[in-house]
Amino acid sequence: MVLVAHSAGCIATAIWAAAHAGPVRAALLATPPDLGGQAAVPMRPLPFRSIVVASSDDPYCSPAGFAAYAAAWGSALHDAGAVGHLDSATGFGPWPDGEALVAELAAQVR
Repeated sequence: MVLVAHSAGCIATAIWAAAHAGPVRAALLATPPDLGGQAAVPMRPLPFRSIVVASSDDPYCSPAGFAAYAAAWGSALHDAGAVGHLDSATGFGPWPDGEALVAELAAQVR
C-alpha cells in the first residue's frame, strides 16, 4: 500500500510509523509543515520508502525544513517548485505530478 499524506498528515504518518508496523510499503509526503518544536515529530528513518514533496514558497515550511525532514526520514526529496502549500487554496485540484510520484513509489515496492 502506498500512503499519500499532506501537511499535518505527513507528521501523523511519521508518528504512526514510529510506533507501528503495518501494510504501508511507501508514502508520498506532500509539504509537511514545520511545527517549530511545538510537537514531537519523529526525526528518524521511516520503515518504508518515501518521497517528501517540497515547495520553494510554502508559508508553513522552508526549503531547508523540507530537506531536514527528508534527510531524517530517509526520504527522497522532490522539489515541486513554487507551489505554495500545494493545496486547493493555492489553486491545486488534480495533481498529475503527484500521481506520477505515487506510481513511481508503487513500482519500487512491487
